Amino acid sequence: MKKHKCGWCIGDNLYEAYHDLEWGTPVKDDHELFEFLILETFQAGLSWITILKKRKNFRKAFDNFDYKKIAKYTQEKKDILLQDAGIVRNKLKVNATITNAQLFIEIQKEFGSFSAYIWAFVDGKPIKNKIKNYKDGPANTPLSDTISKDLKKRGFKFVGSTVIYAFMQATGMVNDHEISCFRYEEV
Repeated sequence: MKKHKCGWCIGDNLYEAYHDLEWGTPVKDDHELFEFLILETFQAGLSWITILKKRKNFRKAFDNFDYKKIAKYTQEKKDILLQDAGIVRNKLKVNATITNAQLFIEIQKEFGSFSAYIWAFVDGKPIKNKIKNYKDGPANTPLSDTISKDLKKRGFKFVGSTVIYAFMQATGMVNDHEISCFRYEEV
């Protein structure tokens, strides 16, 4: 018997694997949180499947999302990234990635970890929504507005409320699996 899955992932093996193994699983590791933050910022204005298909290329181009290395990227490295057809070549987003890496480190210094900072917004535990059809799920919420404003105040770029809500979904801060999905209770 085939397990029921959220409708948004059906029909693409890469999407389904991402849904089945990652999406909505609580992430507390700073390295993984940084990866999702950067991927979500690059996704702004694009489809998630576009980013997912380029994820390996992003990992290679951005030193496996090593935020300490990224924070020190030079103009030469930026130029190399902007020539890399394997990623989204957007100058503003490349620059934002470097800025966000620097600010990510500042948050770690202030809170002990980025995880401690970001998960404090949900008191350390996922918000469990009751979505029947993924099409009825929100694109943003008052909480994603609050987090977005705080990150922007700290200087982060490409962290609008919709990007932050997608980040919250991806990292399990919010469980937006359809209630009939086999992952709903798992995460």
